[in-house]
Amino acid sequence: MKKLITIFAAIFICSNLWAQEIYIHAGKLVDTKNGKVLKEHTIIVSGKRIKSVEKGFIDPASSRDSLIDLKDKTVLPGFTDMHVHIESETNPSKYLQRFTNNPADDAFNSIAFAENTLMAGFTTVRDLGGSGVNISLRDAIAKGKVAGPRIFTAGKSLATTGGHADPTNGMKNSLVGDPGPKDGVVNSLEDARKAVRQRYKNGADLIKITATGGVLSVAKSSSNPQFFEEEIKEIVKTANDYGFHVAAHAHGDEGMQRAVKAGVKTIEHGTLMSEETMDLMKEYNAYLVPTITAGKEVTEKAEIENYYPELVVPKAREIGPKIQNTFSKAYKRGVPIVFGTDAGVFKHGENAREFVYMVEAGMPEMVAIQSATIEPAKILKMEKETGQLAEGFYADIIAVDEDPTENIEILKEVKFVMKEGEVYKND
Repeated sequence: MKKLITIFAAIFICSNLWAQEIYIHAGKLVDTKNGKVLKEHTIIVSGKRIKSVEKGFIDPASSRDSLIDLKDKTVLPGFTDMHVHIESETNPSKYLQRFTNNPADDAFNSIAFAENTLMAGFTTVRDLGGSGVNISLRDAIAKGKVAGPRIFTAGKSLATTGGHADPTNGMKNSLVGDPGPKDGVVNSLEDARKAVRQRYKNGADLIKITATGGVLSVAKSSSNPQFFEEEIKEIVKTANDYGFHVAAHAHGDEGMQRAVKAGVKTIEHGTLMSEETMDLMKEYNAYLVPTITAGKEVTEKAEIENYYPELVVPKAREIGPKIQNTFSKAYKRGVPIVFGTDAGVFKHGENAREFVYMVEAGMPEMVAIQSATIEPAKILKMEKETGQLAEGFYADIIAVDEDPTENIEILKEVKFVMKEGEVYKND
């Protein structure tokens, strides 16, 4: 009988510990759904999710509950960056590291990149290409083994032979070989199907293609089209069968048009986008992911001797300075836009620089915040789980010292980070 009482007592204690709730007093609260900044609200967190959001400052209902005082802060939902490369980061030796780093080296490095991203207030990211470490990192974070944002990853990007994201670009002849669909290289409709299915087998969440040349690949063109439209259509068709959406890296206009007409969901960078393509994107409900920060970064780094290979430098000087202006035109023309930075091209954790550049280019502060909250949730099919501070949503909650709709720069100085009800930062 005593043993039974002990067991029941233990169950009662555990159930009460589990029932503990967290009350957050928010001096200001950003309502991303309605585009408003509210005053004096209490967010009640139970487990991983928000139980309720109440007007006024409400005291905890039980001695078991805890209180976090953010009365002098502005509280927002955690941000989503829709274009990162979470397993790598720019440095002068990055091209050499393709030959010197083992997968384990990349994996250990990625842990710090993920933590820096989370500490900057980004509780969700879409990773758009790496070696496969990104898939393992996603799983490790989901299992609580390491700290980091929720990751949706493309695994290895898809390219054409010699195209941006061909993993053997710039190598000597004896190492080039003939990579195919398993390695993310596509040259036919059959390859297109197989490459998508291989990503599914590898555990990816979406598909990323390189529809045009790129800046940082060791190849001559930054903007030529690199897939036929029918190849992209086959990729999109196969991706749809597996529940994937497709993101397309694209600087050149022709490659963008092919991708949009083929049904891709997002255009990454969009540097040389014409007004015709902007109108196509509106027609097909395709989103622009601008990555202005990456453009600024490659422009700067191109002036540092030997930072990039010789073939990369003129491309960085040409493409980098144009991204912000294209973003401005696209926004004013009504192109759907979601927040994305290309973090990894610059240091992880500096993602919020993008907000400042978006506002500089004419996007209102609240719209920029929505582009990193409610808009990405639509693409990731997380509309009822992320992007808002509301009942039933994940308790992904951040805070800053000032109202970012009055000073967007403040988003670069996040003081409080909670992800799924767990506090990771409280300065």
